[in-house]
Amino acid sequence: MANGGPVEHGYPHLDTVRASITALYKRLSYDTIQTFATSVAPVDVAFCDTDDLHLGAQRVARELLRHYRLPDARMIVGFREMTQAANVELAAGPEYFVELNDRFRTHRRDIGAALAHEVMHVYLHRLGLSFPGTRDNEILTDTAATYLGAGWLLLDAYREDAASSQKLGYLTPEEFGYVLAKRAQLFGEDPSVWFTSAQAYSAYVEGRGRALRDGRQPPLTAAGWAGRRRYARDRRQARDLRSASPGVGVPYVFTPEGRGVGPLRVSFPCPTCHQRIRVPVRGRVRARCGLCRTVLECDT
Repeated sequence: MANGGPVEHGYPHLDTVRASITALYKRLSYDTIQTFATSVAPVDVAFCDTDDLHLGAQRVARELLRHYRLPDARMIVGFREMTQAANVELAAGPEYFVELNDRFRTHRRDIGAALAHEVMHVYLHRLGLSFPGTRDNEILTDTAATYLGAGWLLLDAYREDAASSQKLGYLTPEEFGYVLAKRAQLFGEDPSVWFTSAQAYSAYVEGRGRALRDGRQPPLTAAGWAGRRRYARDRRQARDLRSASPGVGVPYVFTPEGRGVGPLRVSFPCPTCHQRIRVPVRGRVRARCGLCRTVLECDT
């Protein structure tokens, strides 16, 4: 939790974020992810200053358990002074103990954001889905919470001005916006109407721009002129040199079929789930991602 300190911006964790989305599809399947088409509604996690602190926190926790399809789990929420925003004890269940930073006693509007992250820890724990290392595992947790419909709360908790700042979670604001935009593309929703923070809205717009660029990379037909020109040059070099690597910063890779003597194939990440797709280099091709079922129009 950044509380008054500097807030990191940009996309330093983007590779791990994309790997997290792929891992979600692999572990949950396309059909299960489709059951999360409706995000947590603001009214369901609203917290008024006149609400009882503990009863209100328990109510929000129950709503998030319901959203994550964990009806047999129970959250016991407490408050104490600590450095991080929150902590959950991942035991066997069905009861899980969550401690929230004392700061939330007076910043109750952000309790839903803190619990969205901690309840997702429980969800992933029950799935048996994790990444090695604390940092990557926390990024997975933020990404999963956002992609499955509760992470907009974490981005909305981001507020920054000349005198103070607050941010929850391990992703940067722009990375939260990126994942939210990926979700919005999948389900056709507009999370921007839920933001109470102007800074959160700006971060979402920035992240949305980055997410849209994923669908405009060659060999997709939506790629721009500059990308198509570079792709044609790299394809020509690959045919001449039988080289598999077109260079740094390019998402596609050419590989020859068989033992290096067959026709070329090109692999590239699916713009939805980031699983790599491999198709023949032969002009217009329609590809279907086997993981997220996205149909892609390509010009290889």
